[in-house]
Amino acid sequence: MDEIVKQSLVKWPNVPSCTGWLLLDRRGNWRMRDEAAQASGAAGVAIRHEALLGFINRNYEVDERGQWFFQNGPQRVYVELGYTPWVVRLSVDVDSALALHDQGGGGFEPAAVFVDEDGGILFADRAQPARIAVLHDHDLEIFSDHATLADHDGSLSGEFHWNAQLALPLQGIRRDDVAARFGFVASPAALA
Repeated sequence: MDEIVKQSLVKWPNVPSCTGWLLLDRRGNWRMRDEAAQASGAAGVAIRHEALLGFINRNYEVDERGQWFFQNGPQRVYVELGYTPWVVRLSVDVDSALALHDQGGGGFEPAAVFVDEDGGILFADRAQPARIAVLHDHDLEIFSDHATLADHDGSLSGEFHWNAQLALPLQGIRRDDVAARFGFVASPAALA
């Protein structure tokens, strides 16, 4: 968390939090949701300002209830999640090594791979508790190039080959079970 944010929390400790105004979409875009977007259920406008994106990513945390938030100075802005609290991009470098990076640019070392009923790929990392991230859909081809996949009765199975050192079996998971299994709240506004 930025030092200036910590100082503002000391100076103004009782600023009310807000919900519904910030969304992390399924592709890792931060979106502002005005009252009209919230009322209509729209995703909102993508934030493109690099300095603001950096500020959000540096001050993105989770509370004791599993609700993710952006600490905007003294105000806690709870985040609506399009799917998971993290969205990762998969890339291959010039030496053919795979890398995963979250929406803030941080590294993500996979410990497990899941596939949901819609074919969405999710990675859990080695942290305790494990962070869960959905793979950006633009990277599904890279994923399939490094996986041995099979389709059994409409469900995907197989394994993902992480840098020739680790074969991670694909585990099935229902999309509706992801939040409970990994301990996060997708819509803090619903709890407000």
